[in-house]
Amino acid sequence: MVFFGGLLALIGLVTLVFRDGDVAGVPAVGLGVVLLVLGAAAVGLGLWRKQVVRRRRRERGEPEPVGDVFERAKALPRLIRAARRGEYPGLPTSRMALWGFAVLYLVSPIDVLPELLPIIGVADDAGVAAWLFTSVSTAAGLYLRHERDQEKRLRP
Repeated sequence: MVFFGGLLALIGLVTLVFRDGDVAGVPAVGLGVVLLVLGAAAVGLGLWRKQVVRRRRRERGEPEPVGDVFERAKALPRLIRAARRGEYPGLPTSRMALWGFAVLYLVSPIDVLPELLPIIGVADDAGVAAWLFTSVSTAAGLYLRHERDQEKRLRP
């Protein structure tokens, strides 16, 4: 949601700065302001939701993902190998199948919403990409947590 809010706000800002004429019969200034406000609201709502989810996870005792983007990217091949061998039960095969479908959807020329539609045509691809990156990043972060916990158990 933070990503989409930022994208909406950016589109609103670009509309305000660079657009002079009406957009589909709506004044460019009005559309730009509305998109900017909606984008800012979506960013705020997304950040609030992220805090709520994080607090609920802590209350339930669920592990938090660890590592930065680079560590998680390096851990991804190890995660997939371990999950395929059955050494890591934290990643079900259904999740890997969903990742595969998401990649296929992104590279496929067939779309639910064609790119010919302004803004909305790209939004479905952006939504799938955002879900894919978030899901992969979270799974890799949890796998890093699993690896670090395993190392702690092996050390005396």
